[in-house]
Amino acid sequence: MFQFFREDIQTIISKDPAARGFLDVMTYPGLWAMVWHRVAHAFWKLGARLFARMIASASRTATGIEIHPAATIGRRCFIDHGMGVVIGETAIIGDDCVLYHNVTLGGTSLEKTKRHPTLGNHVLVGMGAKILGAVVIGDGARIGANAVVTKDIPACATAVGIPARVVRIGAATQQTQVDVMDARTNAVDPNDETIMELKAEIAELKLLVKHMHHDHHRTGMSIK
Repeated sequence: MFQFFREDIQTIISKDPAARGFLDVMTYPGLWAMVWHRVAHAFWKLGARLFARMIASASRTATGIEIHPAATIGRRCFIDHGMGVVIGETAIIGDDCVLYHNVTLGGTSLEKTKRHPTLGNHVLVGMGAKILGAVVIGDGARIGANAVVTKDIPACATAVGIPARVVRIGAATQQTQVDVMDARTNAVDPNDETIMELKAEIAELKLLVKHMHHDHHRTGMSIK
């Protein structure tokens, strides 16, 4: 447990440029949400589920982050800011993942089966993103801010939009996955391509309207 705690602190310091050192990191709610989740998860596996639920509830009250005690979370997971994050019962998160605030790993079924997402290693989930159902997010994938994901996303892909669609796929190698995640603080916003596409569509619509006005003016008709 102490080793995991030390890894979490080192991860935050290395990945968050706002972190000023050990004492600063100790105030991060995402750090304490992970600490208490590991305790709650241990009790859940031991069968003390009511006690695990109580720990999870206290953690949610203190941090604003709701993690079901049955959820499986790997090492060095960083929940940045964290307010509003919800992680469901059957969710599985790999190692070295990053989740921003208001992220939801939710279910879409009432059946007592695997109904929450599975995130591979080195996955980045942008603020406000919703990943719903028993979908699989491949290693090194990036989910853009406010995206809604309801289908599997391949490894090293960038997915944006509602519903989410893949706009970029990198080389599917472990080294590339690590490099992508280590460089994320300097990376281009994954929504940029979508914005450029929308601008192009708007320009085409403006040109079409201009031609329509020109044609109607030439024929003596008006557009209302």
